[in-house]
Amino acid sequence: MIKTEELYLNVGPQHPSTHGVLRVIVKLDGERIVEAKPDIGYLHRNFEKICESRTYTQVIPFTDRLDYPSSMVNNLAYSMTVEKLAGITVPKRAEYIRVIVAELNRIASHLLSFGASGMDAGAFTIFLYCFREREFIVDLFEMLCGARLTYNYLRFGGVSQDLPEGFIEKTKEFCNYFKPKIDEYEDFLLNNYIYSQRAKNVGILKKENALSYGASGPVLRACGVKYDLRKDEPYSVYNEFDFDIPVGKNGDCWDRAKVRLEEMRQSVRIIEQALETIPDGEYLNSQVPRLLKPPVGDVYHHIESPRGELGFYIVSDGSSRPYRIKARSPAFSNLSIIPLISPGLLIADLIIIIGSLDPCFGEIDR
Repeated sequence: MIKTEELYLNVGPQHPSTHGVLRVIVKLDGERIVEAKPDIGYLHRNFEKICESRTYTQVIPFTDRLDYPSSMVNNLAYSMTVEKLAGITVPKRAEYIRVIVAELNRIASHLLSFGASGMDAGAFTIFLYCFREREFIVDLFEMLCGARLTYNYLRFGGVSQDLPEGFIEKTKEFCNYFKPKIDEYEDFLLNNYIYSQRAKNVGILKKENALSYGASGPVLRACGVKYDLRKDEPYSVYNEFDFDIPVGKNGDCWDRAKVRLEEMRQSVRIIEQALETIPDGEYLNSQVPRLLKPPVGDVYHHIESPRGELGFYIVSDGSSRPYRIKARSPAFSNLSIIPLISPGLLIADLIIIIGSLDPCFGEIDR
């Protein structure tokens, strides 16, 4: 009999191959995973503590740096929480603009995730294709607010400025261009034999485990749970649009990629409806004071980010600065399932699993 012993291996912390500054402590028997424990904290930037020394408005740019691939959605979640706390109303046109930019950002985030999932399995070309389309969205955001990654676009009671001339036409042009590209991605990656062999029946997450671990977003929906806050607890003007909630069956890496692909289709549907019906009017509630002092109290509000349930809990002491802010990160909860779904698989499968969970360490190490 050949004697073997288990080996501990550090996967990370390095940025390129782990979707962020993640370290996974892996216990191996040969190339089989016995244990896999994520070790986070290498990107900690003290977001929640910094907020206590800033005014409510000054916090908005910090939310951009949480889930940075979807900065617009972070702006939205935080702004809606403060509006709920202070009783601020938002003009109808501003709500439509918010939905348009949030769904564009959802597509941009999913393009990054979908392309990286292919690259993790050795399919580098799909990553380049996804970034090609993502560039159109980034150009639209630059046209809108002058920034390409961290936008600082939303304000309490609306947005910082109205849609510029030509934005609606350019966005319609993008939607028409992008819809056939989604079909192309499906053929290129999801129907690819090599990727299917690498991703199907790998990292299977059962429905009951997903719920008990607090998983949300595409990770939860890939298990067959049809839960999306845009439908189940509608916010903004999402209840005015017709769209579906894609779900998977097996909860594996392939299903998670499939759900994100289908969500891009649904986001295009929402954007097209919003562009056709966007009302005239104000883009910002001008009655909101420059130095906001919400009443004493606390509030929690959550929305559907590209990674799942993103929420903010805010405690106000009546001053111009929040007494306490707590961010509920969907990526944090989703990452916690790695020790559950990794044992028994090969070390190469761990890379596919990490990519399928789509972690963003700006909001994990907040």
